[in-house]
Amino acid sequence: MALAGVETLHGIARTLFLAPRVGKARAIKLSIVSGSVLAFGVCYAFVPSMGLYSVPSLLVLGACISLFMACFDIAMGLLLLRRSWRKAFSDLNPRTGNYLLYGLGLLVLDPLLVMRLQEGT
Repeated sequence: MALAGVETLHGIARTLFLAPRVGKARAIKLSIVSGSVLAFGVCYAFVPSMGLYSVPSLLVLGACISLFMACFDIAMGLLLLRRSWRKAFSDLNPRTGNYLLYGLGLLVLDPLLVMRLQEGT
């Protein structure tokens, strides 16, 4: 839920501050980087306390988080932004200029990356 809140605020900030300066299409492409950094930060704050250490369990956690975020994004598009199903799913299609799918893929790896980083400290 923390990640959903952070990413919602991130999307609002992108729309209000970045898009007017660089254009909507470019803002969406740039936000994959900042969104991925924010997602990693949320995982860094919460994953270590979960007590998961094996690679499979961390990847399952990442897959669950990624699936939740994909469903959350689609639900926000449908319910809040009143988008059609087609438009809501187009956010997951890199051919439409939206790289959300790549961010979700990286999100699968974030818990594992966090724990690898924690092992090094």
